[in-house]
Amino acid sequence: MKSFAILLISALAIVAFIFIIQRSSKNDTSNPLSMGNIILKSSAFKNNEVIPTPYTCDGKNIIPPLEMENVPAGAKSLVLIVDDPDAPRGDWVHWTLWNVTVAAKEIAEDSIPAGAVQGMTDFGKPGYGGPCPPSGTHHYQFKLYALDVTLNLPSSASKSQVEDAMKGHILDQTVLIGLYSRK
Repeated sequence: MKSFAILLISALAIVAFIFIIQRSSKNDTSNPLSMGNIILKSSAFKNNEVIPTPYTCDGKNIIPPLEMENVPAGAKSLVLIVDDPDAPRGDWVHWTLWNVTVAAKEIAEDSIPAGAVQGMTDFGKPGYGGPCPPSGTHHYQFKLYALDVTLNLPSSASKSQVEDAMKGHILDQTVLIGLYSRK
């Protein structure tokens, strides 16, 4: 009986070890992948690296090129939310974009995919507003969601309204983080 208990404990320890190894490889911060298989990356900057000046308020303030890969089967649309959790007053919304077609493999530099809708930002208008931190290095989160629906929201919708509409419809998600500080 004692040897059976030792065998059972050993088996549980091995299973726990394998689970921990698998989970840690999925959460590798050097990879833009943060959940499931969907990937968001940019040819302009890598995950946790500096966003080049042209995509900020110190440059042309244009949308960086973005590439989407491994969109799950059954997805009907993609949503992109860009925010800065390091802003002095808390999470500052730089861009919301929804109803991006799942056939889109990229968002070209300074462009919006056909049929996609841009929502309100904390700049008080729809559209992209690039990084512009008042001080220090900020982390800009480019969050991509694959949904099983398209969203029926007006362009006046806020980030919280987009997030509310997505509840229960997220098939997969990932985040690409870009850094920026003003000189």
